[in-house]
Amino acid sequence: MNILQKITRKIIKFSFDFSVSTIERFNDMEFYNQKVSELRNLEKGMLGKEIADCLDKHKLTLVPNYESHDLKHVLLNYKMTAEDEIRMQAFMLGNGNYTIPCFAILGFGAILLPDLWSTFYQDYKKGKNSIPISSWRIEDYAKSNINELRLKLKKTETEKQQFMNLKTLTKLGAFASIIAGIFGMLFCLPFLFSSNLADLVGAGFPFVGGAILTVGGLLTLSNLTRIEKSQLVTAV
Repeated sequence: MNILQKITRKIIKFSFDFSVSTIERFNDMEFYNQKVSELRNLEKGMLGKEIADCLDKHKLTLVPNYESHDLKHVLLNYKMTAEDEIRMQAFMLGNGNYTIPCFAILGFGAILLPDLWSTFYQDYKKGKNSIPISSWRIEDYAKSNINELRLKLKKTETEKQQFMNLKTLTKLGAFASIIAGIFGMLFCLPFLFSSNLADLVGAGFPFVGGAILTVGGLLTLSNLTRIEKSQLVTAV
């Protein structure tokens, strides 16, 4: 891991820590501390007990209004790190959790951690191939065996077929981006040679936008190709 990657992870960790501390500052934490205390008393192997152990290990407590967040960390076996936080959001997006926080956190992580795009994609696929858990609450599953719950996560083949393949969708989006970008650049190109300043300014920005769309589409296709090659090597 190079120094830039270390810095980006520290930025993400600081952002999360700051958000959590802000939420805790404006809430009465006694209720949530008591809730964790109750989870500690459950039998080992129960989801609630595992959540309490995880929180104690990292010297944390339940975050007000985000209690199910820790449930997912433990159930899905994602660590309490900046990297795994983003990975979990990729899983949850694939799982159907189309919420602003999910999009925001995943987008934030994707920008700062481009080296993990292929990993995020794999997590997305895992989420897509699992039963929906975004509505799961600690109160409902605290006394359930964590291993049994993990076995229930996997979807049947029939359920899997109900979802469009992300790779196909991404490729279509990439090609659409490239085509739109090239069309925009070609449309604006004649105006860039105009002696009229208004034409130059008016065409310049769309031309740059078209270039960004084209490059973005090409990079996406490149990343998909790299993922496919990696999967092929793994399979061999």
